[in-house]
Amino acid sequence: MTSGHALIVDDEPDILELLEITLERMEVSASRATNLKQAYELAESHDFGLCLTDMRLPDGNGIELVRFMQQHHPNVPVAMITAHGNMDSAIEALKAGAFDFVSKPVDLQVLRNLVNKALRLGEGRAPGAPRLIGDSEVMRRLRSTIGKLARSQAPIYISGESGTGKELAARMIHEQGPRADAPFVPVNCGAIPADLMESELFGHRKGSFTGAVAEKAGLFQAADGGTLFLDEVADLPLHMQVKLLRAIQEKAVRPVGSEKEVLVDVRILSASHKDLSALVAAERFRQDLYFRLDVINLTVPPLRERPEDIPELCAHILSRLSGQSRNNVPKLSDDAVATLEAYSFPGNVRELENVLERAMTLCEGSEIRASDLGVSGIAHEERIHDEADTASSELDDLDAVLESVERKTILNALEQSRWNKTAAAKLLGISFGALRYRMQKFRID
Repeated sequence: MTSGHALIVDDEPDILELLEITLERMEVSASRATNLKQAYELAESHDFGLCLTDMRLPDGNGIELVRFMQQHHPNVPVAMITAHGNMDSAIEALKAGAFDFVSKPVDLQVLRNLVNKALRLGEGRAPGAPRLIGDSEVMRRLRSTIGKLARSQAPIYISGESGTGKELAARMIHEQGPRADAPFVPVNCGAIPADLMESELFGHRKGSFTGAVAEKAGLFQAADGGTLFLDEVADLPLHMQVKLLRAIQEKAVRPVGSEKEVLVDVRILSASHKDLSALVAAERFRQDLYFRLDVINLTVPPLRERPEDIPELCAHILSRLSGQSRNNVPKLSDDAVATLEAYSFPGNVRELENVLERAMTLCEGSEIRASDLGVSGIAHEERIHDEADTASSELDDLDAVLESVERKTILNALEQSRWNKTAAAKLLGISFGALRYRMQKFRID
């Protein structure tokens, strides 16, 4: 069975021995290479189901092997072995097309999980039923990209406006990949109170805080072996961004009240309708976490960019809304279709669903006409929402400006006092504790 044969590439005999013994216990045979030249020759003469390569090799870089395999043997997943804590190299490898990475010293359980996931790619799993409806060119490209991304374990950041179907895209990535039999756990980061977020994500021990009457596993543990989808990740408070970054890098979580970390094997997918790069520039989202989440970017297009998909979407939505009454699914008149295709849909597919649900209630008989859609009223409501969103954005921008001014004022006071914190606090007219809090808030060392 070709999927049970691995190519292992490293110039350290001890590492090769460890990898070979671990693979043999998993009934996977291995061929050894100690440099890129040998690896290329073996790749051309054997059928492999997996490749494990060190980053540093005597005649080059392991990423060169990743690119070679991507070009000549794209169906063979390549996992990178990196130095502990060298996340820059790991991210570079993932961007180049690596399946996943494992850090030295190699944790055997992490390695076994990685090998199992990689070999499952060769089982020919059939993709699930398409969830992102539409035959437009942009949707065909999106589904094709999702199929390719499903083969990797790289973190993916899914961008797009509200209502475009970002969670559906995440589910498709999960269902078409080697983790399909394990849980897909979606988390709305904006819906969890800040004081409960650490407990929700990482779990807690009994008695670790008021109300913790029993031990509870967190969402990371619930997704173990599968996929954790962090929706609206831009809403994470800064203190949780730090903890999330550590959990992703260490592949482990520490439940609240526990002294021990728990290993977790999860693929991280995240999404937001906000511009994360702008939040990073405004120092409201950590740059290191942004780089860790946005290894690969997937954009889900707005509905207004694919109006030709509206008839098919409508048929699908109306059929679902009709439930068991398949014979009573209403049809759209030609003028209704034309009205919907001409509308900009600021709320995207989610708004289309709301429009059709209301139209089904208002229409007489089995045909929905343009007059049943209430598009003019909807446009008025959307304008109100847009104005509210604009006002909210302006307030967010004002907060960012005020925080920037406050940070500069504190830095000026510290410089004037030659970084004597007690003297700086007096200059600012605040207590020493208040200054220390603000320095932590703005990450001033």
